[in-house]
Amino acid sequence: MKRIFAGVVLASTAAISAQAADLAVKAPYLKAPVAAVYDWTGFYIGANVGVGIGRDLVTHDYPGGGSLNSFYQQPQGAIGGGQIGYNWQIGSMFGPMLIGVEADIQGSGMSDGYTSLAAGNGANVGYNQKLDWFGTVRGRVGLVRGPVVSYFTGGYAAGSFKTTVTQPGVFSFESSGTRSGWVVGSGVEAALGGNWSGKIEYLYLDLGNRTDLFGTQSLRTEARESIFRVGLNYRIGGNGMYVTPPPANWAGLYIGGNFGGATARNRTTSIGPWNEAFNLAPDGFTGGGQIGYNFQAANWVFGAEADFQGSTQKDQRTAVLGPTAFYDAKMPWFGTVRGRIGYSIGDTLLYGTAGYAYGNLKTNILSTAGSFSYNKTKGGWAAGAGIETPFQLFGLLGPNWTTKTEYLYVDLGSVDYPFATAVNTTKVTEHILRTGINYHFNQPVVAKY
Repeated sequence: MKRIFAGVVLASTAAISAQAADLAVKAPYLKAPVAAVYDWTGFYIGANVGVGIGRDLVTHDYPGGGSLNSFYQQPQGAIGGGQIGYNWQIGSMFGPMLIGVEADIQGSGMSDGYTSLAAGNGANVGYNQKLDWFGTVRGRVGLVRGPVVSYFTGGYAAGSFKTTVTQPGVFSFESSGTRSGWVVGSGVEAALGGNWSGKIEYLYLDLGNRTDLFGTQSLRTEARESIFRVGLNYRIGGNGMYVTPPPANWAGLYIGGNFGGATARNRTTSIGPWNEAFNLAPDGFTGGGQIGYNFQAANWVFGAEADFQGSTQKDQRTAVLGPTAFYDAKMPWFGTVRGRIGYSIGDTLLYGTAGYAYGNLKTNILSTAGSFSYNKTKGGWAAGAGIETPFQLFGLLGPNWTTKTEYLYVDLGSVDYPFATAVNTTKVTEHILRTGINYHFNQPVVAKY
């Protein structure tokens, strides 16, 4: 059989050659260059933008030896800056790994002047916090899968932090200066072609604690900031030969799970005899599942996704009115139904997402006027962005699996609930960062590295 097959091939070749001899000479056929294997080694420089939110616990002993209010200041705003770093790509028992170092400097619009608390002797005391800039110097370590690296990062952090406390006609105090501490975080970076790469990243900054004494008062502040950002890097001295493969096939049904963390910034007012304003700041872990369906047109991906999440978010540190009112605020669960639109660069999907959100809100208040409880499910909206890439877990999973890193901002609107002779109003907003894994029933077409 092999001889017959060889004879047929030779005869066909001879016939084609004889016919070709009578035709004009054609230009030689050149195969397209094979996409270069991506190597992360080398210097890079880049820029980033994002949003930051603080969860800074403040305790104010006012007057000294008297009342002791405890509450969260939550400076929030846009951040932006630049980074420079160096990567080494090495082999390991887990496959290619990235080890690197990165430094960044950021301008910050994060501020919070919302809190105003009753002092018992006239005008309320107002509080303001600002983070004008911050910077970090961090190590990075990650797992490489061709043009995608998932990494952890940590190191040194510093920033300009300012707190102002004012009671009109009575006193004004400012505590400011550069604070230093530590930072940890994680992210995903993906090649975009040539020497360019894009990333989505979360950082948690701890800039330490500080106690200030002024007159007969003391003010203790903790500086804890969460940073959510996207960035663009250019690898200096790279060969620029990396060519992204054809887009993966994202069309079809998928199902998966996720876990992550969430921080709320719930603006609260107590309208009545006290007229106070303060933040409730439930914070904790989230976890749940998602299901979705994608449609695809060339590199563009359109889809819909629904998810449901359990949550450990809580704030049991807020105590106001002298303090005579102690708050216990929680969000036990939430969910979203969202549209997605993305662009596939090889087998990396960059996407934005937005839609409907809902969640369960619980607030318990223990006060000298009695105990009060509030429990309601509230609807609103969600918007965010993410990166999704293939995920094979050291070869244990097949090509149907992907992993994603996603940021969501959730706004559940305002809720009113009675408290003694006052009415509390709380506006609920959430910042969520989560990592998930999906199984696609229509197998994605992925490149081999």
